[in-house]
Amino acid sequence: MKVIGLTGGIASGKTTVANLLAERGGAVIDADRVAREVVEPGTPALEAIAEAFGPEVIDPAGRLDRAALARRVFGNEPARERLNAIVHPAVKDAMTRALDALRQRPTPPSFAVLVVPLLFETGMQTMADTVWTVSVPPDMQRERLVARDALSEDEADARIASQWPLERKLALSDRIIDNTGILEALDAQIAAALQAEGLG
Repeated sequence: MKVIGLTGGIASGKTTVANLLAERGGAVIDADRVAREVVEPGTPALEAIAEAFGPEVIDPAGRLDRAALARRVFGNEPARERLNAIVHPAVKDAMTRALDALRQRPTPPSFAVLVVPLLFETGMQTMADTVWTVSVPPDMQRERLVARDALSEDEADARIASQWPLERKLALSDRIIDNTGILEALDAQIAAALQAEGLG
């Protein structure tokens, strides 16, 4: 089973690419979904977050209050690093277990897709056999982010700036998926990339 590490900037279209890969037989493991699961009530990660940031980041139902946590870490680099030191290892462990479970199936899928926005930033590219980066120009990225998350342009720029520059990701990638065109063009690129990987 080949493992594709899929990354790209925020609002670049990673989910769209992952969905197209799933349609072609890929087993998708999404780091954002896993990150939500590892901080469910009763998890070691949630307990560590409460210890690090105080009880006010836990809501009355015992769940993570994401808005309260965001207020604590946004613009506070040491706090963000402390949060990442709790969450990223938990996500990596959970994704490793998910890959192991796929490999142990009687008939494993021919490929798995790890969708990880911070693939390089967290060092998780080592889990993949090949790394694909979804690329869009910064102005398109900003426009999509403003529309998707109802942010101001300044807020969108701050989110974009919190990740590695696209050029740095592209330089470390095995394949670049250009997501500036129509869906059919994107799907054709994915089909060609899978064929080049021996998966088409």
